[in-house]
Amino acid sequence: MTTTAVLEVGRPARPRAAERETRSRTATLLLLLPAVVASLLLFVYPLTRIVVVSVTEPTIGLGNYLELFTDGYTLRVLIRTLWVALAVAVLDLLMAFPFAYAMTVCKPRTRAVLFTIVLIPFWTSALAKNFGWMILFQRGGLVDRFLQATLGIDHPLLGTTPAVLIAMSQVLLPFAVLPLYARLDQIDRRLLDAAQGLGAGRARAFRQVYLPLSAPGLVAAGALTFILALGFYITPALLGSPQQTLIAQLIMARVEQVLDFAGANAIGIFLLLVTIAMLLLSRLVSRHASPAREEPARTESAR
Repeated sequence: MTTTAVLEVGRPARPRAAERETRSRTATLLLLLPAVVASLLLFVYPLTRIVVVSVTEPTIGLGNYLELFTDGYTLRVLIRTLWVALAVAVLDLLMAFPFAYAMTVCKPRTRAVLFTIVLIPFWTSALAKNFGWMILFQRGGLVDRFLQATLGIDHPLLGTTPAVLIAMSQVLLPFAVLPLYARLDQIDRRLLDAAQGLGAGRARAFRQVYLPLSAPGLVAAGALTFILALGFYITPALLGSPQQTLIAQLIMARVEQVLDFAGANAIGIFLLLVTIAMLLLSRLVSRHASPAREEPARTESAR
């Protein structure tokens, strides 16, 4: 085939390729359109309305937001909620780390069993789990009788903050195990062997090699459980007490009992800002905590 023939054949192909690309982009936009419309209607518009109401009612200004830090009761509830969420995140990390570590070193059959144990709570209703804790914590329940028999504590856990902490930690534990396992499974265990070969003991190799490499997983799991714990409502409502109200219960009380929609909206926006701040902080910490993982990427890009 001559060069002229090739050019003649090639000319009409360019418009067809451009047309196919245009059709592909149009099809992609059409596929995205329902999700975009749903996001605008179900998330952006309500969120905008919440912000507008919080700064315009009863008067225009930031009075509802200033009240969060000047009203003693609201401030106590905010601090209690942040403290409970932080405690739940720490408890979940302490329980999830050895579990996720065991999943990385066990045999595949055992790992499948451990995965099933982690996933079972996802298949169980939140109400069923909380009612189960109510049965255990109530007066005369298994935990109550155990505490009386072993420690002599004659006070039921039901209606206390420790009961809320234990139940929330159990509910959120899978959200800590899975990100941790995803990170720990990527760590090259030959690094531990190399550290031990250079004279470090097992504890020192774990502390100075394995633990820093697992930091991104710890940060992700901690941030996820902390953020989820901030908005918990069912568990504190069923296992806590009115004297230990958390922020989600306060929002519900303001809407249903006081009809203070603007104040409730301000609290919701504050929680959203805390969540965004936690996400940004966890991303920043993860980026600084994994220099060894990013270094090969920089090297590859330099090449």
